[in-house]
Amino acid sequence: MDFLASFKICSSGLSAQRAKMDVITSNLANMETTKTREGGPYRRKKVVFAAAPLQGGFGGLLDKALSQVKVEKVVAEEGVRLIFDPQHPDADERGMVAKPDVNLMEEMVEMLAASRNFEACVTAFDATKSMALKAMDIGK
Repeated sequence: MDFLASFKICSSGLSAQRAKMDVITSNLANMETTKTREGGPYRRKKVVFAAAPLQGGFGGLLDKALSQVKVEKVVAEEGVRLIFDPQHPDADERGMVAKPDVNLMEEMVEMLAASRNFEACVTAFDATKSMALKAMDIGK
């Protein structure tokens, strides 16, 4: 495999994991947001990844086997939690407040997984860089 193709695959993974971390951070920051510009509580967001064909790279049959990751879309989930709090300014006539359905533990697990995936991409990138440097040393 071409070194540049490997770098492209690693960089797409890094970008995808960074986008996932940004969405998780937004979810955590808005855990208690009961009113947004769109109206209603904040909606938990989730990143959807998809495989994209690697543009460029080496020719031949292996071109179809190589793919990189891309963020296809960020979707907002529909669920909300209803909590009884009649003193809250956003409470309805029954005293119920609609809050985002964001689970702290679930978000932290997702953040840990995204962090580990990011580290794996960095490790693969470094290994490819080392191989490229060794190949250049052989050519001397």
